Amino acid sequence: MSPELTSLTLAALWQVVQFVLYAVPANRELGPGYTMSARDRDPSSPMSERTARLGRAFENHFEGLLLFAIAVGVIEASGQNGPFTATCAWVYLAARIGYVPAYALGLRPWRSLIWFVGFLATVLMLIATLL
Repeated sequence: MSPELTSLTLAALWQVVQFVLYAVPANRELGPGYTMSARDRDPSSPMSERTARLGRAFENHFEGLLLFAIAVGVIEASGQNGPFTATCAWVYLAARIGYVPAYALGLRPWRSLIWFVGFLATVLMLIATLL
């Protein structure tokens, strides 16, 4: 498997880990009565700041993962794998892993900078396919 596909697979597994990191405290804080409901109403008590941040980081990764998957798909389909695209793929994965604790701990501006590194790595992968 190429480094790009390996990093995509690991990024998808990281999404699963993020789900657990968010779902466990959310279920404890909101209770199963709410989390198993249709959620037609707001919860009776809000989640802690950290749990809410973990939820937003989880949702944010879906957005980044989609663009990253497109980049990897284009690279794989066009056979344009190389050291540059492999490095970009690993940088994306490292940034996404670093983003979660930075967001959960409210580290500003580091959270945004880490996000931008992952986004830039993905954009560079896409541009590389056009060159």
